[in-house]
Amino acid sequence: MRDLGTLLFVVNVDWYLISHRIKIVEEAVNAGWNVYVACEDTGRSNEIENTGARFIHCPISRSGTNPLEELRLIRNLYKLYKEIKPDVVHHISLKPVIYGSFVAKRLKIKGVLNAVSGLGYVFTDKRTSWVQKVMLRLMEYSFNRKNVAFIFQNQDDYNELKELGVLTPDNIINFIKGSGVNLSKYSSGDFPSDKRIKILLPSRMLWDKGVAELREATQLLKDDYADRITFVLAGMVDDGNKASVQKEYLHEWEEEDYVTWIDHQKDMVSVFHNSHIVVLPSYREGMPKSLIEACATGRPIITTTAVGCKECVDEGVNGFLVPVKNGPKLAEAISKLVDDKELRLRMGIASRKKAEKEFDLQDVIHKHLKIYTNLSDN
Repeated sequence: MRDLGTLLFVVNVDWYLISHRIKIVEEAVNAGWNVYVACEDTGRSNEIENTGARFIHCPISRSGTNPLEELRLIRNLYKLYKEIKPDVVHHISLKPVIYGSFVAKRLKIKGVLNAVSGLGYVFTDKRTSWVQKVMLRLMEYSFNRKNVAFIFQNQDDYNELKELGVLTPDNIINFIKGSGVNLSKYSSGDFPSDKRIKILLPSRMLWDKGVAELREATQLLKDDYADRITFVLAGMVDDGNKASVQKEYLHEWEEEDYVTWIDHQKDMVSVFHNSHIVVLPSYREGMPKSLIEACATGRPIITTTAVGCKECVDEGVNGFLVPVKNGPKLAEAISKLVDDKELRLRMGIASRKKAEKEFDLQDVIHKHLKIYTNLSDN
């Protein structure tokens, strides 16, 4: 096998890489790259090592803003990059993109790929702070060099970084719609035969995912639909995220057969197949993996007009788009699908067709490997 060089992935935490990029890591190893993965080990590092990649425990706080801790992280990344000497480094999520690009420029790492899958908590919901200002200055410096490539999952994130003035004409811009989905594993399944219509929220329990708006919708629908529908919340409480919803809030919301929280599920294919409708009333995304998977499993979708979300739904074709932070409109869209079985079936078929056309994992892998090769050869 030809040795293509050393490729380093840097991401916040192991479970995120496993969920969104593990097949890319595996295929890079198979192609001939000497692959390292640096992230926090929450107990799943063996799943990464099973791909043939070498794992390095590297804690990266997703929400930390303590200046001394952030400087310590930059120093640790500097030592790591200097020791491994990667030909290409792939930064995933905002903090690795910003700090990693800074270190890569200082050490003159040959090729840098920055995956911008949403601009994160600091940039969500029109938040402004000194942290955001520091990040912008670091980006201005770090991105201003040759052989720095970007992957954007949607046009809006690209436009925002461009308007902020942190991108340069030398940067190589790529658009890839999400992390892809295995169309064989996430097959289109029949709707469950349950009398109750199951409405699934497949997401970490974060306020920015629209949890409060969905709760409002459940209250608005309760009188007319409590004996006809079940809301299923499938996702973990993410204590490492500032927008995390408390467990007490979720338990208080639960109500017999009407609302149930099933926490994180490893077998999400079965969870999707056991649902009739998928909802994600998020405030902002890169390209939500959960909606890509919902498309592949042939489920009608209700999501918002937010950045990233709207790319997963063709309005009125495979689902409905509702305004951000609007519980009543969300409830209205849910009622339309609950009341119309034929509409659910038609939209589910359209979702699968959209996944086959736009979200095939093999296409995503091919594009990534081509980018790595181009960065290494330049």
